[in-house]
Amino acid sequence: QVQFVESGGGLVYPGGSLRLSCARSGSISGTYGMAWYRQVPGKQRESVATITERGRAVYAESVRGRFTISIDNSNNSVYLQMNSLEPEDTAVYYCNSNPPQSYWGYGTQVTVSS
Repeated sequence: QVQFVESGGGLVYPGGSLRLSCARSGSISGTYGMAWYRQVPGKQRESVATITERGRAVYAESVRGRFTISIDNSNNSVYLQMNSLEPEDTAVYYCNSNPPQSYWGYGTQVTVSS
């Protein structure tokens, strides 16, 4: 069974930066690559950034120009560099495939607050 383990979240001031990491174990197929998602309590989980195995990235409009997704196929890892963070970026961040598997990891909490 595929598993995802996210790390790197924390509390930062507005304008700060964080780098999220995700380690995948197990194999997946029939997907377009990997993605980062986020969820705020009471709202649906949303896609933040997607990336193909060849490194083609697509971003949600709300994070374009501030976030950068990258992938390391050699160790089944995906990363999310988040710069110029805003309070609206506060959420639990998850990685998963694109489209997502039914299994989700625990995620990592990102809180942007002064």
